[in-house]
Formats: sequence, C-alpha cells, structure tokens
Amino acid sequence: MSTKDRVLSGIQPTHDSFHLGNYLGAVKQWVELQDSHDAFYCVVDLHALTTSPDPTKFRKQTLASVAQLIALGLDPEQCTLFIQSHVPAHNQLAWVMECLAGFGEASRMTQFKDKSAKSGADRTVVGLFTYPMLMAADILLYQAHQVPVGEDQRQHIELTRDLAQRFNTTYKEIFTIPSGYILKAGAKIYDLQDPTSKMSKSAESPNGIIDLMDAPEINTKKIKSAVTDTEREVKFDEKNKAGISNLLTIYGALTNKSIAESEKDFEGKGYGDFKTGVAEVVVEFFRPIRAKALELLEDPTHLNKILKIGAEKAGAVAEKTLKDTYDAMGIIPRA
Repeated sequence: MSTKDRVLSGIQPTHDSFHLGNYLGAVKQWVELQDSHDAFYCVVDLHALTTSPDPTKFRKQTLASVAQLIALGLDPEQCTLFIQSHVPAHNQLAWVMECLAGFGEASRMTQFKDKSAKSGADRTVVGLFTYPMLMAADILLYQAHQVPVGEDQRQHIELTRDLAQRFNTTYKEIFTIPSGYILKAGAKIYDLQDPTSKMSKSAESPNGIIDLMDAPEINTKKIKSAVTDTEREVKFDEKNKAGISNLLTIYGALTNKSIAESEKDFEGKGYGDFKTGVAEVVVEFFRPIRAKALELLEDPTHLNKILKIGAEKAGAVAEKTLKDTYDAMGIIPRA
C-alpha cells in the first residue's frame, strides 16, 4: 500500500481534442503530481452525460481523451488511469451523497445556478443539479487527500468536505476529508480572439482555441490571427495589452521562461515576428504529443487493455470504500 498522499482528478470527454488551456491549467500539473503522489485520474464520462452527447462521437471522444492524456505525460505505470463508468461504485456512492445533501445547499452551487439561468429551468437536466454529489462520490471513493481542481471548482470541494464530515459524524468515520489542491493560476490561458475570456470550448468562435490535435498549420493561422492592439511593443500588461500578455503567457509556459525572459526574446521586434515565434513554439511543442495520441488511437486494443487494468486498480479501492459505507449505514450485503 502506498504511503504517498493520494490525489484524484477528472476531465470530461466532451470534445475531439483538449485545448492548450486544459493542458497548462490542469493536465501539466497532473503529470507533475503523479511523481510525488498516489495519483488517480479518470475520464469522467458520466458527468459528460449532462450535455446529451451524440453516442458515436462520445465513444470516439472518450477514447481520444485517454490517448491524449497518455500522450501529454500521464503514465499508466505511475498513476491509475481509468474511465469513470467502468467503476460502478461511482453511481452507487453518488446516491448516498444525494441522500446526505440538503436541497438548499445543492441549489446554492454556483455552476448549477449559472448554467440553469442560461438554459432555463425547464431545459435544465436533473443531472446538472446532482452533479456535485457525483463529484463528491468520485473523490470520497478513493479516500483522496487532495483534489487538483481549478478555482471554479472550490465550492464543489467544500460541499464534498461537508458531506464527508456529515457522514463520518452520523454513521462512522469512513471517509478521508479531502482538501482542494487549487491548481496554479500562473498559466491561465485566454481566448485568442477574446483575451478577456478564458480559453474554452464554449467560446463563440473556434478561432480563439488552440487544440492540441489540430494540424500545425491550423494552430499557426489561429495564433497569427490573434487579437492584439495598435501598438508595437511586446510587453506584458494584462489591463492594456491583454492579447499580447496572453501570447507571452503561452510562450513562457511552453518554453519554461519567465515573462521577463519572454519579453526579452522579442525586444525590438514587431507583432508579426512575435506571433510567428509563439506559433513555432506551440506547433513544435504539440507535434510529438499529437503524433503519440494518433499512434495510440490506431491501436484501440492496447488502449482498452490499459483502461481495464486502470479500472481494476480503481475498482479495488472504490469497492472497499463502498462496502464500508454500506456496512456503516446498516445495508445488508448480498449473500
């Protein structure tokens, strides 16, 4: 049994490709954490069902997500990599969490309020409302000490902590109380066409998103078309030069250079040279990653074998937690 602190995190398979923000904002740090922690990472396909995905595309996107995670540096020999739905205990513990959570506290979840306000109550699925309880089950099943998440998920971690403490107090001390490992904000990446908005697949235009599976010429064109300003100096100034600052952040994050070093690389050069330099760095960084992901996708049997091993490792931990939970609640085990 590992003596390392355990971390758990997940990512939805809702698109054909992860974008640069996914990598720099989350996956890059997952890769680092697998060296120092007992790391569990899952593709959360059950969470993605709230978006009503197309079945054919969804299968393809789920496997593509796994291939990209491995290509980006997750090592199935070092971490436990699996698909959420391959471990039935997620759904089972989620129901326990739903029975512990109050309607009022679930209603106060900011993400639910925001999304339901946009689509209207009649068009908002119940799964979106209960989403945080499934997320709590994801975390608590594995007795995770830390949960690497973005700032926007902090509220869900607090709910998970509350539910775990409520269960431990009401029944028996079963769950580890997790803490949020809020991912570093230093590499927050913004939309190329709207550098005041976070890079996101929900953006109005795909031209502002750098997808790692896009062909090099596509990403080059997107970067060269990025919104900047009417000046010429390549300088980091988020308030007055949001577009330039965003490109400097991307350049620095992929070259491991500070903002000051990045500025110095383009001292005396115009925006055309600057954008070309950023595009070259992005393209060359993602070239071997894209090639590796495509290679993995050519052998789905190998990918499914990795996922089977991951599900078995995850399932062994999850099933013990679920058994202990049911026992504490007085649920009679099947003979």
